[in-house]
Amino acid sequence: QVQLVESGGGSVQAGGSLSLSCFGSRGTLSAYAVAWFRQGPGTEREFVAGITRMFGNSDTRYVDSVKGRFTVSRDNAKNTVYLRMNSVMPEDTGVYYCAAGADLYSDYNDYLAWGQGTQVTVSS
Repeated sequence: QVQLVESGGGSVQAGGSLSLSCFGSRGTLSAYAVAWFRQGPGTEREFVAGITRMFGNSDTRYVDSVKGRFTVSRDNAKNTVYLRMNSVMPEDTGVYYCAAGADLYSDYNDYLAWGQGTQVTVSS
């Protein structure tokens, strides 16, 4: 089963940019749909963005609050999925997790593997 390792979190000012990476340390990540979830202070883990499995072109999905600002993409040669975050806002603050599964689901319990999470802090 695939194992996931996130990186790229940190602190950024509102309006800035940040890129997160999700590396598949075992297995081929292109065989899975990969989602990004975030969990803010005192909130439930929510679906943010995701990319479907590689059958031809991958489809992407986003929660309304990040559409036009965040972009999810794959680099199969690096076995990595990325989340590019532009025009970040303080409400984007939280721990970001990537998850791999058979498809994209809104419930994190439906995924097969999780990364350890990476903290993103956006200051105003």
